[in-house]
Amino acid sequence: MANNQWEQDKSWGVLEGILFAAGDPVKTRDLSDVLGVSAERIDSILETMADRYEGMDRGIRLVRAGGSWQMSTKPELYPVIQKVLGLEQKNGLSRAALETLAIIAYRQPVTRVDVEKIRGVSCSSSIQRLTDRELIEEAGRKEAPGRPFFYRTTDLFLRSVHLENLGDLPCFEEFMKRAEKLNLDEEPEEDNAGKEGNG
Repeated sequence: MANNQWEQDKSWGVLEGILFAAGDPVKTRDLSDVLGVSAERIDSILETMADRYEGMDRGIRLVRAGGSWQMSTKPELYPVIQKVLGLEQKNGLSRAALETLAIIAYRQPVTRVDVEKIRGVSCSSSIQRLTDRELIEEAGRKEAPGRPFFYRTTDLFLRSVHLENLGDLPCFEEFMKRAEKLNLDEEPEEDNAGKEGNG
């Protein structure tokens, strides 16, 4: 399709349709390759769309993180959606997991033992839960006895706390407010210091 015609007549509808159908994040470069429009133009259009969605009384938004875009529900609607769809809030994060996530976000890459030194308690189950939720991931191994894993946050983490990149991390207090919207579960606090190993 001709570039000018695409931009004038179809850009919003095409991009909106693709992102809605995809569900998962779509990379800007993939949109650019398939549609024959520059990545800069794609980002510009989607940034305008995202601003308009935020300013409208709409239930959806556009989120950018790590070079990808995704259409998602506005966070303030989560409680209503969970009730209507009968979704149980069993996949939330405990206070221990939130604190662990915050340390990893601000100190990454960091090992489990380093996190435990800061928190003063074992973080094994919190790190496992955060890994299972795909909010953190392994990032290589430290050159130290036992060669423990480093951990870092993921693109899903950025989208979950509404950030475009790690450079946008707010002050700690503001971050914790955003992170708490990931849903808190009551989960027993870990209280045994962990040992350096694969984590």
